[in-house]
Amino acid sequence: MMSTKKALGLDDQLYNYLLSASLRESEILRQLRQETANHPQARMQISPEQGQFMALLVQLLGATKTLEVGVFTGYSSLCVALALPPTGKIVACDVSEQYTSVARRYWQAAGVADKIELRIAPALETLDQLLASGQAETFDFAFIDADKGNYDGYYERSLQLIRRGGLIVIDNVLWSGRVADLQVQDQSTKGIRAFNEKLHGDERVSLSLVPIADGLTLALKR
Repeated sequence: MMSTKKALGLDDQLYNYLLSASLRESEILRQLRQETANHPQARMQISPEQGQFMALLVQLLGATKTLEVGVFTGYSSLCVALALPPTGKIVACDVSEQYTSVARRYWQAAGVADKIELRIAPALETLDQLLASGQAETFDFAFIDADKGNYDGYYERSLQLIRRGGLIVIDNVLWSGRVADLQVQDQSTKGIRAFNEKLHGDERVSLSLVPIADGLTLALKR
């Protein structure tokens, strides 16, 4: 079993059992995960069971139009694209031509490139452009997995872009456990703590924080 960012708190034996009992990873996804495992920033990739969970959420929602903030090498967007119907669309935001060139190659190989509109620009600009072009409340699903300092800005804009009954999924909210250690006071950790506290009290959404991979918050727009 190739190494991956496994769920916090699971030992290797139980985690490997979890994968063996539930993971249905396609060959193209496995190849992308294998290539990304050798990348200097491999820690930025989501875990395979997380990708499968997100694909299930997209199918449950009956989503056709989705948003991704933070693409990296494209594993999460490929999971979502494969789960969308043939007419489904993803607007994918990233700032790196280099990282997303890997993503483009795999989207093409999987036959889903036509579902994904990649926008290379600061994501806040792209989200503001979507709002300015009249696309508020037209998205079914959003996945946020980018620079932690802008999480609040990404969330607030995504909340406007998502329809009622749509879902926002936010990654890394347990931050390798550092959020629970009050001795840790760096800016990223403090930012995620504050973000988690804000969402806990946000009555605009129904909320669940799921301890999968590095912590995943599900926020359903009311």
